[in-house]
Amino acid sequence: MRAARALLLGLAAVLALAGCASTAGSDVDPDGAGAAPSVIGEQLSGELSIFAAASLQGAFDELATAFEARHPSLEVLPIGYDGSSTLATQIVEGAAVDVFASADEPTMQRVVDAGLADAPAPFATNTLALVTPPGNPAGVAGLADLADPDLIVVLCDVAVPCGAASIALLDAAGVTAVVDSHEQNVTAVVTKVATGEADAGLVYVTDAAAADLDTVAVPGTADVVNRYPIVDLATSAHPAAAAAFVAFVQSAEGQRVLAAHGFGAP
Repeated sequence: MRAARALLLGLAAVLALAGCASTAGSDVDPDGAGAAPSVIGEQLSGELSIFAAASLQGAFDELATAFEARHPSLEVLPIGYDGSSTLATQIVEGAAVDVFASADEPTMQRVVDAGLADAPAPFATNTLALVTPPGNPAGVAGLADLADPDLIVVLCDVAVPCGAASIALLDAAGVTAVVDSHEQNVTAVVTKVATGEADAGLVYVTDAAAADLDTVAVPGTADVVNRYPIVDLATSAHPAAAAAFVAFVQSAEGQRVLAAHGFGAP
């Protein structure tokens, strides 16, 4: 009888230990995104390299800081911001990057077609705004004024997403803008308008909100929407960290940060 009782106690102890091990192994990522390591004690480490569209700078700087706070053994390198087409070209030509976030889907498709990414996911949307320097000194009243040769107008180059969106908006309004310069990215357009080098320009609403610019309400902007995709690249040297960052951007916390910077939901 004593031997049987000892055997039962021993079996119970073994089952209890097995239950504890099972519970430890089932812990999920505290980010709530489902892509980070699932075992307690496993940490992301190393350096994470990110390329992102220029319009994402404020939001992604904040997201990178929050992501590093969750993973103290990981360093997010200074993010490369520029026009999406410029970044896509650099990636296709061999730039060592872990994550790419583009301002539109056609530009991202170039990276996919090169075999460097699989199944990018949309994470935000953006629309355009007509902006002027503070006080609107040239008296710009609408899109039609961009056809005035006496005004200094700057737009993004058509090769980058904000430029393609600008052309779509102007075409829908039947306006042929007289453009003094086409810029490589939206940040350059913002800078020229903010410093008074230009009388007007078209930028994303997120950039207009972040800069000291006046906005002129124009119809049709809600019909020209850029969808922003993000992907962890197939050539990433840190695939676990890259996948975790992508998931973090898509998580509830990531979406709150993006919304606070004026981006729409995907």
